[in-house]
Amino acid sequence: MNMATQNMAARNSVLSLKSVYKRFQQTVALHDVSLDVPSGVVFALLGENGAGKSTLIKILTGYESADYGHASVLGRDCDFESMEIRRKIGYVSDAPALYEWMTPPEIGWFTSAFYPKGFLTRYQQLLAEFNVPAETKIKNLSKGQRAKVALALAIGHDPELLILDEPTSGLDPMVRRQFLESMVDRAAVGRTVLLSSHQISEVERVADWVAILHHGQLKVVAPLEELKTEVQMVTATVDSLGSVVPVPRGEVLTEVHTGRQIRWIVKNLPDDWRDDFPPSAGATKLSAQRATLEEIFIAICDDRATRPVVEDDAALSRPLEALS
Repeated sequence: MNMATQNMAARNSVLSLKSVYKRFQQTVALHDVSLDVPSGVVFALLGENGAGKSTLIKILTGYESADYGHASVLGRDCDFESMEIRRKIGYVSDAPALYEWMTPPEIGWFTSAFYPKGFLTRYQQLLAEFNVPAETKIKNLSKGQRAKVALALAIGHDPELLILDEPTSGLDPMVRRQFLESMVDRAAVGRTVLLSSHQISEVERVADWVAILHHGQLKVVAPLEELKTEVQMVTATVDSLGSVVPVPRGEVLTEVHTGRQIRWIVKNLPDDWRDDFPPSAGATKLSAQRATLEEIFIAICDDRATRPVVEDDAALSRPLEALS
């Protein structure tokens, strides 16, 4: 992320973390995490299971405290003003706790006592929009219908910030699509959505910004289109296994070889990268294209990936056998 984009995010942020650390006994859940989420966007927080996403969200909502560092939401301190934060935001988990014996209208009436006037009317409108059956008890609703009730409860007071922790887990494709499209609609009217997920292909359709969390550390924070412009997949086919293989300039995130084909995921690939592959290099069928978000995610988070280290100009190429 360039400095201008970073400064803009900090100035317009609805939530902020500064050098946050969190440990559970011998497990480091978050390590020096700093993050600013700008207003009016769908912000995707990506990571494998156990990467630290849920811990980060618990700190933001006041259910956990950072061991070190500072977190704030809507200008309020997450440690000392957590109750006020929870009143101001909306939150949906992957397994929302709902009163099973109530119907959707009943749980809306009960919840409305905790919010300003207008919540119940908006909630009822959302139930109708989501086609949730009004007379069915929550215990008898499908998982998708329960998720819609939870979302309606979370946004009935029209919060400035909506936090979603794996909200589409276990939902059928149609419900997932509706769920995610509603997030885009919220961002379009100036609200902010923090979406924690490992469903990368779905996130790519709706996210404006992306952060990638790996082993408790933030590896990437950037607008999605900016990230996909910066990172490209370079492909080359070599003439034989004995050919000397140049390494593209830029930051090579991963290198994968299949037979005589080599693929690199490269950040900040220079425009003249083909000059690194003269005819004498024995490489043909050269191409470069924008990497998908999934390819970028795997390049950053796959601990088994090959990451070549280029120390000097003499190391810019080596025999293909060296990759085996």
